[in-house]
Amino acid sequence: MSSAKRGSGRLADLAATIAGFDSVSVYGRVTAVRGLMVEVSGPIGAMSLGGRIEIEIAPGTRVPCEVIGFSGEKALVMPYGGLDGVRRGCPAYVDKAAPGIRPTTAWLGRVVDALGRPVDGGPPLPQGEHLSPFRGDPPPAHARRRVGAPLDLGVRALNTFLTCCLGQRMGIFAGSGVGKSVLLSMLARYARADVNIIGLVGERGREVQEFLQDDLGPEGLARSIVVVATSDEPALMRKQAALTTLTLAEFFRDQGLQVMCLMDSVTRFAMAMREIGLAAGEPPTTKGYTPTVFAELPRLLERAGPGVGDGAITGLFTVLVDGGDHDEPVADAVRGILDGHIVMERSIAERGRYPAINILKSVSRTMPRSCDPAFYPVVQKARATLATYADMEELIRLGAYRQGASAEVDEAIRLNPALEAFLKQAKDEKTSLKDCYARLAQIMGS
Repeated sequence: MSSAKRGSGRLADLAATIAGFDSVSVYGRVTAVRGLMVEVSGPIGAMSLGGRIEIEIAPGTRVPCEVIGFSGEKALVMPYGGLDGVRRGCPAYVDKAAPGIRPTTAWLGRVVDALGRPVDGGPPLPQGEHLSPFRGDPPPAHARRRVGAPLDLGVRALNTFLTCCLGQRMGIFAGSGVGKSVLLSMLARYARADVNIIGLVGERGREVQEFLQDDLGPEGLARSIVVVATSDEPALMRKQAALTTLTLAEFFRDQGLQVMCLMDSVTRFAMAMREIGLAAGEPPTTKGYTPTVFAELPRLLERAGPGVGDGAITGLFTVLVDGGDHDEPVADAVRGILDGHIVMERSIAERGRYPAINILKSVSRTMPRSCDPAFYPVVQKARATLATYADMEELIRLGAYRQGASAEVDEAIRLNPALEAFLKQAKDEKTSLKDCYARLAQIMGS
């Protein structure tokens, strides 16, 4: 055999040996299970925080988990699924792949779970070339662009009194059953964005199909990707659903598209983080929320907004206020991070006006710059009229106010029915930004 052939044979053997190193399985052993917390001993030097572990409960059956902490010589992991069948001594294999997904534009119109797997009964999802990590970093503050032009949301109350810009982040604060999901579906169908990424975090299982078929509809779903983690899934899946939602939004933003990111709800993400933190041994603080919750909220929400290029993520995040308390810890923290807040009230919904938005308690922090300068005085006058009526509402209803006592109150009483009709909007009704201003000007000038 010639020396050249012997050399090529050695190179082939070396290549095979190097390839073999990548296929070596690194694993530890389950030593304890406490609730949803699993302790794993073994080569913890090969395990990283946020990394993936797969516990083998039977040949060919593994439970995916995530490393959430370390205690002494043991790794603390939590499962993405149930722990049925896990026993002491089960091998826990280290997944060396970086946690992330490989989305493409072919994912539009599909429904996926928190790990990017299809759950709509459709064909397998095509995989893109580049890995999008679950934990992306927000664009650098000094490099990201400013918010863009006003965005037509199709909802009269928002277009006029709470005008939103491309790349703005708004919170929708409301109690349960006040109409948050219907408002989100209207935004998904009518907002002038290129792509919708909708995250249903901790949603009721029976409401998922109702949202997809009745609220979102085929028209809204065609340009959307819906990420679903129902309330019965483990806390790690509910937390992961929020991260996956932002990861998908960043993918389309980096392609120069205008993305509408809708998440329902941030509160359930915070609750999932609280469960994880308490299981890991973190001390509870306000209302049982752990310090990690308030560290993770800005990391999540700051990922939305303008990018460094032409693309931007316009984010609308719902916040489920506990018992109508808009000053509870999560609502207070989120309100300080976002660029505005939309307050929905049960008392408005009870009298049949939907969407039940309280204009006077809601703020868009890009106003007045985002509003058409020609119509801004009209918007201000309308808001002042609504405030005047709200101040005198009890006296008016009791009959204690006498007409003619105040010209401003008289005008507020005269205009209130028309303004209420303007703010009331059916879920299958769309009004453009230009028409919103024109209709409001007509009411105020009448």
